[in-house]
Amino acid sequence: MKQNVLRRWFDSYAEQPQPPAGTEHKIDWLRSIPFIGLHLAVLLVLVVGWSPIAVGIAVALYGIRMFAITGFYHRYFSHKTFRTSRLMQFVFAVIGASAVQRGPLWWAAHHRLHHVNSDKGDDEHSPRQHGFFWSHMGWFLSRHNFTTRLDKIQDFVRFPELRFLDRFDVLVPTLLAASLFVLGEMLALHWPESGTNGWQLLVWGFVISTVVLYHITFTINSLAHSIGHRRFATRDDSRNNMALAILTFGEGWHNNHHFYPGSARQGFTWWEFDITYYLLRLLQGLGLIWDLRPVPERVLQQRSRSRLKPTARTMS
Repeated sequence: MKQNVLRRWFDSYAEQPQPPAGTEHKIDWLRSIPFIGLHLAVLLVLVVGWSPIAVGIAVALYGIRMFAITGFYHRYFSHKTFRTSRLMQFVFAVIGASAVQRGPLWWAAHHRLHHVNSDKGDDEHSPRQHGFFWSHMGWFLSRHNFTTRLDKIQDFVRFPELRFLDRFDVLVPTLLAASLFVLGEMLALHWPESGTNGWQLLVWGFVISTVVLYHITFTINSLAHSIGHRRFATRDDSRNNMALAILTFGEGWHNNHHFYPGSARQGFTWWEFDITYYLLRLLQGLGLIWDLRPVPERVLQQRSRSRLKPTARTMS
């Protein structure tokens, strides 16, 4: 049994027995060991210290990987709000995979299910239904949500390179971690004035950057359905939250998104900062993506008849 679990750490498509009834909302602690270990590894910062280069690389990797998640895992693979080439599709799938949030097919399939069932009983990460902790991170640590719902992502399953990334989703993060360690050792050897080394770059560039990226991303499932204001009267609890929008490059305009998920732009007004959309516009200008889907004028003219003031709903 344990051997099969260990195999699934490296091969997401390995045969998995049907989870027992009644365990839908229970964490698979053995399968969660790598996730927990990554959080504990943050404490190594007390040993390795810091340097401007290490912190700078951590920030850069946060930004690059956040854009890959928001722009491609979400707005492209989940919602198809623009078009691109097969090469660019693969490049950003690789960058997204380095964020250690599973493969693009798993991510997008579960997100599509979320939109179908948003804040209903079948929504696996609804704060209303299952509480804050489960919506934030418990849901993906459950054995019931480990499998990729390939039936929900048939439009991308046909690409073998995406299936490979999805099946062996630990490969890209492992290569990133190893590359950061090697880079740090090379800097320590050839540029000792940099004040960094392999272990320091590994801790800051991979561990800390990834854990911060994790929890900022997860807030869209938890906080963006709990705290903020509602411009549109959607059938769920989605809310707009400026602070989250800044941290997530535009994803915090979540009520906008749930009202009209088909747009590449989630900040519907000029003051709703949406850095993901600005970067997508840049890629379009370079000819790397095209056919960005806009927000229709009829949507921009609509407002909820029961607009809610910024508030915090009980998260339990």
